[in-house]
Amino acid sequence: MKTRTAYVCGVLFFLLMPVLAMGAAPVIIDHDCTHIWNIPESAIENAVADLHIAYGHTSHGSQLISGMGTSNGSQLDAFMTANGATPGLYRWNRGGADNALDLHNYFVPGDLGNPDRTTWARRTREYLDNPVHWEVNVVLWSWCGQAATSTANIDIYLNLMEGLIADYPHVKFVFMTGHLEGSGTTGIIHRANEHIRAHCRTNNRILYDFADIESYDPDGLVNYMALNGNDNCDYDSDNNGSLDGNWAREWQESHVLGIDWWASGASHSQHLNGNRKGYAAWWLWATLAGWKVEQCPVDSDHDNDVDGWDLAVFAAEVEPGCMNVFAADFGQ
Repeated sequence: MKTRTAYVCGVLFFLLMPVLAMGAAPVIIDHDCTHIWNIPESAIENAVADLHIAYGHTSHGSQLISGMGTSNGSQLDAFMTANGATPGLYRWNRGGADNALDLHNYFVPGDLGNPDRTTWARRTREYLDNPVHWEVNVVLWSWCGQAATSTANIDIYLNLMEGLIADYPHVKFVFMTGHLEGSGTTGIIHRANEHIRAHCRTNNRILYDFADIESYDPDGLVNYMALNGNDNCDYDSDNNGSLDGNWAREWQESHVLGIDWWASGASHSQHLNGNRKGYAAWWLWATLAGWKVEQCPVDSDHDNDVDGWDLAVFAAEVEPGCMNVFAADFGQ
């Protein structure tokens, strides 16, 4: 029997349409939002129909794109199709041709700290002010290494984002944490990321928690950030100060390529980390297009055990969209 993993994203989701103002709760996309098979295909289709996304990044931020498939989504789409998904569903390109997601990758040069800590905001305004880009309704930027900095510098980022939110109410601006650096719970990057998280929770913002996603393997049982995990998925398994393990390679070696994971080629990291960044991206897009994660009872008879009785109750009272959740949690 498997222990149930957390499929709810640690946040109260609300109906969020891409042209409306923020709702009354934050949207936090973290390691619990990486179960791509739990996203209904209809939610993917709605994201493709409704969203026009501008994404600014450099190398570390490219992990999200690697996980979505660098060749306009063809790699992820092939993996999903081979495992039962509708062909062509996970494609993307600039402009949204051929019923693909409209994603303006590298929409302008730079990242949140390159060439400095403010240019990205000016470039975003110039891009949105150009009538050619009138359809853009989602904007997100990533860090490279510059998030490991003072609270004052993080506040520059947060204040610039708040200014954009105020001036472009039709656009969803997605905050992001910085990648892990192997410094654990006492490191500068953890302090900075916690500051970003607190801001998003307090102000009901949208957060793609880059650092949290790469802190866990798909089983979700160990927080590798606390074990000095870094962006390459290395960690200290025995608390002796050396990074002697790699959670992504370990998981890959015990699972099947092409079925449980695929070769994403994520920059600075491992294939599995790229997979999870891409899965979380699609969870984000689906949520921004209005999808609400379904609450699917697995322990259907509430006896603190998942067994055949639960399957019987589930079969009698199945709710659309819950089948994948139960299949994953019921065990082999």
